[in-house]
Amino acid sequence: MGMTHQTEDDAARWARMVDAEERAFALLDAIEAAGIMKPGRTEGEVDRDIEAIAADQFGIARNWHQRLVRAGPNTTCIFSDRPDEVTIGPEDTVYVDMGPVFEQAEADVGRTYAMGQDPARHALVAALPEVFEEMRAFALSKPDVTGAEVYDFACRAAEARGYHFGGKIAGHTVGEFPHATWPLEPAHQRLWPDNPEPLSKPDHLGRPRYWILEAHLVEPGRQWGGFYERLLRG
Repeated sequence: MGMTHQTEDDAARWARMVDAEERAFALLDAIEAAGIMKPGRTEGEVDRDIEAIAADQFGIARNWHQRLVRAGPNTTCIFSDRPDEVTIGPEDTVYVDMGPVFEQAEADVGRTYAMGQDPARHALVAALPEVFEEMRAFALSKPDVTGAEVYDFACRAAEARGYHFGGKIAGHTVGEFPHATWPLEPAHQRLWPDNPEPLSKPDHLGRPRYWILEAHLVEPGRQWGGFYERLLRG
């Protein structure tokens, strides 16, 4: 999972993954500093600005998955949904989910932002990294923890805070580009009820598998939510 390593090659590979994530965090910081997420702008307008910042400031030429900017009711959607574009409202949550590739290493990060002053929205945004940390601690709590167990825990962690868990998965594998073409059973690449395999199971080349954890919280009325994801680190 990237927490312990047997060889120098494994350690170097993990270091590349961590470096890619740190650079993706820097990109998120640059996006925030640019002030491009604000009421009155469409999701597409924000996405196009993110693409320009990524290319101009970070030299990013490709992403391993489609970048998502979602606002308002679209924050309840899962990755595979393709909802109609919306304009950011004055009291909306907005999330960014992106998978930039740095050299060959894939990053996958997501953050949510609350427009306006609504306490409920700000509370959900604050809860996202806290639920992520609970998920991370659980995933590291035993060496044979399975994808199904992590998903079940994520659902319970959300419910304990009064939210719904909005995802059909609670994370997935990540690696060198293009990891999505590796010969693995799709069900075993995801943290969800259909994965009884331990996260510690090696990949098709016998190397440690690296995992992204996703916290997707939806408010009780299922009208809006938020999303947070990053690499599972020890």
